Order: sequence, then structure tokens, then C-alpha cells
Amino acid sequence: MRRQGGYSLKVEGGGNSALLLALSGHIGLSNAGRLKKELTPFLEERRPVHITIELKDVEYLDSAGALTLFDLEERMKALAIPFEYASIPENVKKIMALIDREAVLAVAPPRKLEAGLFEEIGAGARRFIADAASVMAFQGDLLAATLYSLRHFRSIRWGDVLLYLRKTGLEGLPIIALISGLLGLIMAFMSSLQLKQFGANIYIASLVAVAVVRELGPIMTAILVAGRSGSAFAAEIGTMIVNEEVDALAVMGFDTTRFIAVPKVFAAVIAVPILTLYADFFGIAGGAFVGVVGLDLSLSSYIDYTKWSITVFDVVSSLVKSVVFAILIAGIGCQRGFQTQGGALAVGISTTSAVVSAIFLIIVTDSVFAILLHYVR
Repeated sequence: MRRQGGYSLKVEGGGNSALLLALSGHIGLSNAGRLKKELTPFLEERRPVHITIELKDVEYLDSAGALTLFDLEERMKALAIPFEYASIPENVKKIMALIDREAVLAVAPPRKLEAGLFEEIGAGARRFIADAASVMAFQGDLLAATLYSLRHFRSIRWGDVLLYLRKTGLEGLPIIALISGLLGLIMAFMSSLQLKQFGANIYIASLVAVAVVRELGPIMTAILVAGRSGSAFAAEIGTMIVNEEVDALAVMGFDTTRFIAVPKVFAAVIAVPILTLYADFFGIAGGAFVGVVGLDLSLSSYIDYTKWSITVFDVVSSLVKSVVFAILIAGIGCQRGFQTQGGALAVGISTTSAVVSAIFLIIVTDSVFAILLHYVR
């Protein structure tokens, strides 16, 4: 017999046999935590084949005590241990009937056993499939809203398009120029260490031009825009969700996707290709700086070899890729923002998810383009 703050607990059996717990006295808010703390490790260590809780001598039970018993029951179910109540008095039965178990479990699900490797893989696969379905459903809504806006030009909020165009394009130009210039400079310097051994310094111009225009310019621009603007889109919409501004727009009859997301998509589709051209220019300029200053190449010869190496097809395919990347960045950023649920922490999670998902999709899409353009070219 154990005596703890108003209740008595009598334990019989356990181990490889059935366990009987006889509770009596008062079980309420003042001692429910102590009862839970006492019972949980005791039951999990003994691991009985069956548990019966006898309540016939319980004189008082409030909602906190009932929740403690329900929590114990769910823990035993998670351990696959049969569980039942016995001799429940009418007053106790009425209190237990007041608790909505489904609502309680929805808010605070019971603790689960640690999952094994295959369970974790399966759970991850289910989450990935559910997330992919959510992304595709939102992209469908966004496509429908975009097509409607293209048919009804006056419905487009051009003021917001210009605002996001400035934030995405103009304000992103300095970092794009810096990163692209340094990237071209590093590529030219590192390749010169090998090419100069064979007297082939002039081919550095071709190497940098092809690499920057075909691949590095579009993908680096897209990654930087995803980090700057994609995260901003998710954070902005997520904050609107938390502040219930999106619900207010829906109540007023606005199509929230067309009202909020479409201007961001239009701005990204316009800005990213322009930024890609700037990235190509500054990447080539960085390579030219190394070629002229460090390798004694003339600027005119460097420009001639650059023009000889790249074609109109290379530039056009680069711009096509940048348009697709822009749609992915804006679409994922808006989708992650709209699925925000909770408070400030949820906004941070959505922002991080938007950046990671956008970069992942950019790399996968670029791989697909690399294969397709190889056969088209």
C-alpha cells in the first residue's frame, strides 16, 4: 500500500503475470502529477501481461485525475499491454465520461515508442508524398490564378508587381554581381594553373564563358534569389496567416492566391532572367580580369574567344531555365507561406522549408535541363 497526498495505491502482481492497481481516496489536480510520476516508470519497468485498475474505493476524481488515467491507458496501449478499469463508481464514471478522448489525443497525442529504421523510412516517405501532393495542388491553383490574371490584365495588382520586382531584382543585383564576379574570377584562376602548363591560357575565356552562361549563371542566380526572395515570400505570407489577414481577405471575397501570390510570381518571372544576364556578364568579367591582369591576355582577344564559344542557343536556353527557376522559387515560397500554422516558430519553419525545397527543386530541374539540352543541341 502506497500513500501519496490524498490517494492510496495498492499493487498486486506484475512481472510475467497480470497486475492489479487498486486506487482509493482523492485523485485530483493537487496530486495527479505525483500519481503519474509514480506509476509510469513502475509500469514500464515491470511490463505486466495485463493491467487492471480498480476504482471502487475512489471517493473523489476531477478532470485532472481522469486525464491522468487516460494518459496511463494510452501509454499502455502504445506498449501493447492489455488495459481495463474495474468497479468504477457512478460519480467517477460521470467525470470520466465528460472527457472527450479524441479531442485530447488530437491536441496532445500519446508518447510513441522509438521507431526503427524501416518505420522512420516509411514515415518519411509518407510525409514526402503528402508534401508533394500539397505542392502540386497549390501549383494547380496558382496556375489557374495566373491564367485568369493573364486574361484579365486589369485585375493584376501592378503596384505590388513593381514592388516585388524592385525587391527581387534591383535590390538583389549587388549580391548577384559580387558572387558571379568572384565565381568567374576563381574559375579563371584555378583553370589557368593547369592550362598555362600547355600554353593554352587563351582557352580560359571559352571555359569561363561556357560554364557561366550554360550552367553557373542561371543556377547561382536562382539559388541566391531563393535565399533572398523565396524566403521573404514565405515569411510574408506566413505572417499574414498567423495574423489572420489571409482569412480576412477570404471573408471579403478575394481569391487569396490571385491577390497575394500572382504578383510575386510575375515579379520573379521578370526579375530572375534579367538577373541571370547580369550574372553571366559579371562572371565573364571576373574571368576577363584574371586573363588580362594575371595572364597577359589582351581584352580584345578574350572577348573574341568568349563570343566564339557561346551561341544564341546557349543564351536562350539559359533564360528559359531562369524562367522555370523563377516559377519554382515563387511557387514554393508562396505555398510554404500559405501552409503555415501556428505562431512565430511556424513562420521560421516555413521560411526555412521554402529555401531548402526551392534549392532542391532548382538542382533537380537543372539536371533535367542538362539532359534535355544535350539532345536538343
